[in-house]
Amino acid sequence: MDIIKEDYDEVLTTREAIKYLKISRPTYFKCIRLGKINATKVGNGWRVLRSELNRFLRSGHEESKV
Repeated sequence: MDIIKEDYDEVLTTREAIKYLKISRPTYFKCIRLGKINATKVGNGWRVLRSELNRFLRSGHEESKV
């Protein structure tokens, strides 16, 4: 079965997510804590879907609004 790129939702680590969003680590975790970003705790780290980060960006949230 072939995976169509549009159907594939990449899972990102914390490091990858903060680099993608261009925000600080504390700001990223504040967004998670406030429910602005939906992430999942996996072991000692957090994972988030790229589509969730895109949703967050489209919603107009900026570091200054957090």
